[in-house]
Amino acid sequence: MQTTQKPRQREEYAVVLDFLQHGYADDPRPLHRKEPVVQAMGKGFFTLLELVPFEGVSLKPHDEVYIGEGKRDKIGYIKSALMMDRLTQTAKSTLMPVIEKLVNDDEARFVEFYNKAGPLSLRTHQLELLPGIGKKHSIVLLEERQKAPFASLEDVKNRVSAISDPKKVIIQRILDELEGKDRFRLFVRA
Repeated sequence: MQTTQKPRQREEYAVVLDFLQHGYADDPRPLHRKEPVVQAMGKGFFTLLELVPFEGVSLKPHDEVYIGEGKRDKIGYIKSALMMDRLTQTAKSTLMPVIEKLVNDDEARFVEFYNKAGPLSLRTHQLELLPGIGKKHSIVLLEERQKAPFASLEDVKNRVSAISDPKKVIIQRILDELEGKDRFRLFVRA
């Protein structure tokens, strides 16, 4: 009996958080041996990445770059995944606006989460993993979505008064996952 595994999906596009034209300051190699580095966030799975651009390419925060399997025009290769503590100050200050934009641009994905999130165990629901949402609020969310699916994040806000800003809740959860505050992952790929 043969089983086929679905290949793991990869990031196709990333958003630049910082571009270090001369590499990291703490790299002990001489300047002429350092390679430029891009700190970026994947658009699909919020993966923090270290990328190496092609020679002569200059990038700035918020630029979008293709990092998929096809022919790339700006990025030579993906060097590694990054941890939050390795981000530069510029990358850290760019992180929140980038996450906000990614959530805004893909609102339907997060509305679907509110509509389809399921139980983790007999005692815990995925909705309870969202910051500020405990058992009580998750029950209200479940009751409301049974009446009718949520149409937008604004609809969640209007129908569930206990959640003042469902978009901010999602953004905070993404940040918490990036910082490794919970073993469960809802949005960030490890």
